[in-house]
This record gives sequence, C-alpha cells and structure tokens, in this order.
Amino acid sequence: MNNQKQQKPTLSGQRFKTRKRDEKERFDPTQFQDCIIQGLTETGTDLEAVAKFLDASGAKLDYRRYAETLFDILVAGGMLAPGGTLADDMMRTDVCVFAAQEDLETMQAFAQVFNKLIRRYKYLEKGFEDEVKKLLLFLKGFSESERNKLAMLTGVLLANGTLNASILNSLYNENLVKEGVSAAFAVKLFKSWINEKDINAVAASLRKVSMDNRLMELFPANKQSVEHFTKYFTEAGLKELSEYVRNQQTIGARKELQKELQEQMSRGDPFKDIILYVKEEMKKNNIPEPVVIGIVWSSVMSTVEWNKKEELVAEQAIKHLKQYSPLLAAFTTQGQSELTLLLKIQEYCYDNIHFMKAFQKIVVLFYKAEVLSEEPILKWYKDAHMAKGKSVFLEQMKKFVEWLKNAEEESESEAEDGD
Repeated sequence: MNNQKQQKPTLSGQRFKTRKRDEKERFDPTQFQDCIIQGLTETGTDLEAVAKFLDASGAKLDYRRYAETLFDILVAGGMLAPGGTLADDMMRTDVCVFAAQEDLETMQAFAQVFNKLIRRYKYLEKGFEDEVKKLLLFLKGFSESERNKLAMLTGVLLANGTLNASILNSLYNENLVKEGVSAAFAVKLFKSWINEKDINAVAASLRKVSMDNRLMELFPANKQSVEHFTKYFTEAGLKELSEYVRNQQTIGARKELQKELQEQMSRGDPFKDIILYVKEEMKKNNIPEPVVIGIVWSSVMSTVEWNKKEELVAEQAIKHLKQYSPLLAAFTTQGQSELTLLLKIQEYCYDNIHFMKAFQKIVVLFYKAEVLSEEPILKWYKDAHMAKGKSVFLEQMKKFVEWLKNAEEESESEAEDGD
C-alpha cells in the first residue's frame, strides 16, 4: 500500500488556452439604425406590435451599445445630429413620437412602449435618462408640435416613474430659458404629469431631487418672481402649480424669517429693531400675524438651554418669557393671533414634559403682560383647545378661568350701574 501522499495539482506555471474572441466589433450605429427602422416599418403604427418587435430585437441587436441610436429613432424617426436635426442622407421612419398625432392619448400609448422596453432591458434605464436630457437641450431644433409631443410624453413618463425628475435640469439651460422655450415646454409637461397623478405626487417627486424650489428658474432672472410665475402658469391653466410655487415661496420666507429672528435674539438686538424687521418681512412676503406669532414663540423658546428639573423649569420659563413679553405682545394684536399663541404654548408644554405644570403660569404671565386677553383665553378653555394634554391643562386653568369670568361679570355690572 502506497502511504505516500498524492501530490495535488497546482496552477503555477501552467497556461490555459482561452477561446480567442473575435476582433472588437466596429462601432456602427448606421447598421443598427437600418435594422431597427426596417423592423418598425414592417410593424407599422400598431404600438403593441412595435413593443413586441423591440422586445424580441433586444436578443439579437446590441441595445446596450446603441441605446442612444435606438431612442433617437423611437422619438425622432432617425439618428439626430447635434442640435436636434435629422441627417438628410439617413434612413428614417414615421413610427416615432415626432410623427405621431399630437394628443395625450397617443403619447400615453408611446409611453407604454418605452415602459415595456426599459422594464425588459433594465440596463437601458440610464441611457434613456441621458437621451431625454439631451433631447431637452435640443428643444430649439424641434418644431413646436414636436416639442409639445415630447413634453406630453415626458410628463407621462415622469408620472409613471420611468423617468426621474432630475432630467428637468436640462430646462434650466440659459438659451432655452432666455427664449421662453423652457417655460412653454414646462406648461405641456406639467399638464400631462398632473393629469396622470396630482399636484401632491408631482411635488413629492420634485422634492426628492431638490427641484421644488427651482421652478422659477424656468424664467430669465428679471422675471423670476412669484407674481410672474403665478400669472404665466395660471393663464396657461395650471393654477395648482402656481399655488404650489407660491406656497413654497411662503414656506421658504417663513424659514428665513425664523432663522434671522433667532440670530437677532442671540445677538441681543433691541426689540424695536427686531419688531421693525419682522413687520417688514410680514408685509414683503404677505405673512399673516397668526403665523408670525408662532414663529416668534418658537424662536423665543429655542434661545435658551432649559433646566431638566420640572420644579425649576417653570421658574426659569417665567423669567425668560417675562423678558420677551414686549416682543410677543407686538404680534398678538388680533384675537386669532392670541388663540394661535395659546395653542402653541399648549403644544410646547405637552411635547416637553418638564413644562406640563408650567402651562397655567405662562398663560397668567402673558395675561398680566397684556400679551393675551380674556376673550381668547375663555374661548380656548371652552372649545378652541387641542386634544394634547387637554385634561391636565384645563384643570390647571380652571380657577384662573373662573376668576376671569367673575371679573368680566363685575366689570359688566359696574358698567350697567354707571349707565
């Protein structure tokens, strides 16, 4: 019996013959184009048959290598030269987006062709996105009808998720914006997008790619105002988009106001300067007082490091809020503003558990400092409070509310005696 271990084979020094590959195929989009156009001509305008042809051809033709040529043909009917023109000496087909009818239903049907193709060949996703970005940059080279069809198609593809909203970056091209091409294209695009989904879904997609605050860039710098945007898109039948942009602008202005307010407070700027600044911003951005009092309250409460002990935080809060009462009083000149402040205090005390016992003390302080008056306090107590911690806060306020009611009755009877 041979006890000697059998030597294991090793790879060192050995060479394995690999199958000799053919020489790398020359890049020849013209031959690819001819194959696709011939197939499309045979299928005709039946888009179901077109989708089946494209599905089957992917197994025989190199879609990965010639993605740009493929999409040029499906959109424009042939390979596009720089600038968006079709070369005269090239084959072309009428089975394409640009040669189709200019209506939403037809573009929805074409969107299905692209959808099926990209679902079947996932690797085409990036190529298609690049193609649409390129086509948007070529808009000036297309006719108005071709631009309209492309806009409708793009809107549908954005709605069904085939395209990402980041492709809209191409519309911010300086020349397209300057000549009004971007804005006109956006009208058709957003109409078909909103038709497929709704403004909330559109807003979510724009937010995802940080495009929600850039829509005014569809216009030249001297026309980038909410007023101009609203007028243009409302007249074009897109009131919901106009309102969305106006709201975005307002939200942005409110965030900016809060940020600046906190900086002014941390610097210790005089209250009269802060009040003047806030009132100017209210006027400029059309921000109502009840909204402003909420911003002022949040800013005031965020300028201090609060004690974590419940028995000490109430005292700290009263001291801090007493100091800021004149600032708060400047923005509670309306009953609705006072009610908003009461609800903000309630919410804050509920969300920050150390403040649960401080609610009544804060309200009494603001009553004495003339930040709050009887009527809004009584209304809050009766039916305008929110559900958060309501039983605790109503119990805390019970005696003070009774005192307010008695004081009100006494003043009424004194007024009657005086008469």
